Amino acid sequence: MTDADISARSLAEAWIGAFAAALAQGDGKGAAALFEHGGQWRDIVAFGWDIRTLPDRAAIAAMVATAPRARDIRIAAGRTPPRRVKRAGREVVEVLFSFATDIGTGHGVARLIDDGDWVLAWTVSTALEALHGDAALEAGRHAGDADYARDWGGPNWLDKRTQRASYADRDPAVLVIGAGQAGLGIAARLSRIGVDTLIVDRARRVGDNWRQRYHALTLHNEVHVNHLPYMPFPPSFPVFIPKDKLANWFEAYVDALDLNVWTGTGLESGRWIEAEKCWEVVLRRENGGTRVMRPRHLVFGTGVSSIPIMPEMPGLADFAGEVMHSGAFSDGAPWKGRRVLVMGTGNSGHDVAQDLHASGAVVTMVQRSPTYVVSLREAQSVYAIYNEGIPIADCDLLATAMPHDVLRRAYQISTAASRLADRALHEGLEKRGFRLTFGEDETGFQMMYLRRGGGYYFNVGCSDLVVSGEVGLIQHEEIDRFVGEGALLRDGTVVPADLVVMATGYANQQETVRRVLGDAVAERVGRVWGFDAGGELANMWRPTGQQGLWFTAGSLAQCRIFSRFLAVQIKARELGLVS
Repeated sequence: MTDADISARSLAEAWIGAFAAALAQGDGKGAAALFEHGGQWRDIVAFGWDIRTLPDRAAIAAMVATAPRARDIRIAAGRTPPRRVKRAGREVVEVLFSFATDIGTGHGVARLIDDGDWVLAWTVSTALEALHGDAALEAGRHAGDADYARDWGGPNWLDKRTQRASYADRDPAVLVIGAGQAGLGIAARLSRIGVDTLIVDRARRVGDNWRQRYHALTLHNEVHVNHLPYMPFPPSFPVFIPKDKLANWFEAYVDALDLNVWTGTGLESGRWIEAEKCWEVVLRRENGGTRVMRPRHLVFGTGVSSIPIMPEMPGLADFAGEVMHSGAFSDGAPWKGRRVLVMGTGNSGHDVAQDLHASGAVVTMVQRSPTYVVSLREAQSVYAIYNEGIPIADCDLLATAMPHDVLRRAYQISTAASRLADRALHEGLEKRGFRLTFGEDETGFQMMYLRRGGGYYFNVGCSDLVVSGEVGLIQHEEIDRFVGEGALLRDGTVVPADLVVMATGYANQQETVRRVLGDAVAERVGRVWGFDAGGELANMWRPTGQQGLWFTAGSLAQCRIFSRFLAVQIKARELGLVS
């Protein structure tokens, strides 16, 4: 160990010792005094069955005085040791610690400020990771007598697996809607800790939510960030995973983890039965049959993108060509030599335009609002923690440890660096009339994603085509209306088109709920995704306004990380630990 390592550990041990003593005694004022003025504590279901940030010393003192007692708080054994790092522009001592409550066990992160005379916490995060007993289930079990026996003449593994997945004699405790990364992640977590879970998806095959998207699609972040729970991608995987490879992996994941999935099955309707504390849902099967089930929990894993938005545009009904949403676009080859308007300049709009251009179509993009453009390499900077050479479990813990205000500052710093690196590209785009934004508060694409799910583009070449003029560009305000031949501009010229692709985004998940569970439930829940007043994602991985209704969505990394905390909450309710 270097002198810096020894110093960091010594400071961390002193602070952790004082913090442990305060929490063990329920000493709110003593705990709060260990934070600097403006220090914050983010708690993920460890001390209150919610995801919340305590914004100041007063809130911290009140929480500690009333929350369940914590014990065994210590520097986490076997994990990344205390070290000096820079986070959101500040030099800190970062320490990972473990703890226990009467309910379960968890880990936390403290980021400490050392001025030479005292050490105080800038931020602390705590996350309940397992209920007592569940950690052993997740880790696996040792062989018992039953494992050495053979049931000759009886059902084998496949027979039992098929019977279990048929749900012929029971209903699941949890019904998950959607077999993408969100649905698979939460089902894997729940199944691993003994909660009976069924996933349903309208598609015919697991992975079709990726498989059926446009031909050239690959993920926009690197493979090491994107592992699913329990089953990391093998080292043979490419850095940026192609959509079909990911789709096939999803199928393999279901098989390897023995997840119960009904494909070709959609949620048609549902209602909450208050007297029985369960849902009554109607599932429509591909063969035309229906099944009524009564799960206690309903989890929507349909993603940030669910219902396509097809905005009304003057004269579009008079357009003689074809109109489709970008979600329905698959391949540019049929449009070779033909003229296409792509409405929207986010990721999907640019990727569709580039695919069409490569296929020989004449493409013009229509910009509806300012767009953040960042080169693909520079975009990876927001995942810098995953390049620090520490275990992915530690990276995941650190990724949850920034309260909203700190996260906002971190993204401002990374956006400023990316903007400098992409300066020549941005200048070229502006010369072509492309309107740029750097996000609200200049926080870049990641906060745009968290706030509204879009509005940015990772440049993999289409911006260069716009700069060179190979892909055309007009502003939405220039269009007067659509006519049979294409878009009539306000100056009287017509931009001809055979196809209009609407890269216009998707409705909020609240509208998905409205379609199948009705207006009352949708209004009770409110908006899903985007930050709430407390700086947390609204209704995500936490209790909602409707009992028994949960949401999970986001990137593969988000789904991997937060599926653990959602599973803990559902299991606690199954055990009666919380209502």
